Amino acid sequence: MRTLRRIRFIPLAGCLVAALAATGCVSPQDIESIQSQLSDIQRQMLQFQKQAPSKQEVADLESSVGKQMQSLLKTEADMQVKLQDLSSQIDELQAKLEDTNYRLSQLSQQIATTNQELKSFRNQPRPQEAPVDPTAVAPPVQQPPAAAPREGGGGGADPKSLYDAAYNDYLKGNYDLAMREFQEYLANFPGTDLADNATYWIGESYYRQRRFRQAADQFDAVLSKYPRSDKVPSALLKKGYSHLELGERSQGVVQLQHVIRQYPTSDEANLARQRLREIGVDSGR
Repeated sequence: MRTLRRIRFIPLAGCLVAALAATGCVSPQDIESIQSQLSDIQRQMLQFQKQAPSKQEVADLESSVGKQMQSLLKTEADMQVKLQDLSSQIDELQAKLEDTNYRLSQLSQQIATTNQELKSFRNQPRPQEAPVDPTAVAPPVQQPPAAAPREGGGGGADPKSLYDAAYNDYLKGNYDLAMREFQEYLANFPGTDLADNATYWIGESYYRQRRFRQAADQFDAVLSKYPRSDKVPSALLKKGYSHLELGERSQGVVQLQHVIRQYPTSDEANLARQRLREIGVDSGR
């Protein structure tokens, strides 16, 4: 608006100069100077008008900037959606990874338990068999004598046969039957070399049935009655597991840490460290 006023002012100023010249108040040199200044002003105004952007150019520029802003906003929104999708995928992968780790841990525990069972089975005493003489003549078949009645609740039973029957039932998953047979073994042969094993497998039978309170008590019986048994590390480990399953975290942690301190190089110690890591406890080694 100011520019238009200046443009209108120029012809008006010319008229004023002519009027002054007519009255004789201004010399010809003054008039030429004023006209020269007016010509300079006109040139400057024309140059300014050429350099200044038009309304259409300004409108086009605003439209272009607006489109670019909309494009940027849309791109930002798309990026937010993609980031949310990526975050969801990461959460799903994390959940699957945790589930896989848990399954691997359970499998590792099952393998360790199976190895313990195989070790116990191999360490069981086996009856010595006399070498067979191929030249010997087979004796005539005789009817075996009638079995004498057992006295004292099974006192005459064969301890090895009774133990093997109980252990086989345990391996087949017949836990109730296996416990009864192991208990019968302990009642009749409490002082044998396999008494500690029988006590331990009763605890394992309880544990497999998720009867964790009875299992913890039974594993504790192994520790108190047979402190020098080779089943002590396993009994400590499974006692710790039982307390954790019962929600007794502090007692379970103490048992697992005891396994690590007392038997640091054993398989049971490795399992104890793994379980402690799973529940977020430092094993200390």
